[in-house]
Amino acid sequence: MSPTTFMNSCLTIGLVLIALAIAVGFVRLWRGPTLSDRVVALDMMTAAIIAFCGLFAVRAQIEAYLDIAVALALVSFVSVVSLARYAERLARRSDSDD
Repeated sequence: MSPTTFMNSCLTIGLVLIALAIAVGFVRLWRGPTLSDRVVALDMMTAAIIAFCGLFAVRAQIEAYLDIAVALALVSFVSVVSLARYAERLARRSDSDD
């Protein structure tokens, strides 16, 4: 087995495993049951999509996918922080109602 063949097969296996992780995260995002479960699932899915973009950039030898991964990482950080703040405010409201 040549190094190129080994690299391509490792990249293919990695892409398949990351796609499986995204699918599992989507199931958790869909089923919940709480908002915090959904936020963690969304964060995990975006991390997996960033990894997918990185591996695909190596496989396709297109550097633009790395730019996409960096932009997605920045947007993901902002979205997770805003969802966490929303969940915190929602918890404060439910605590004050009791």
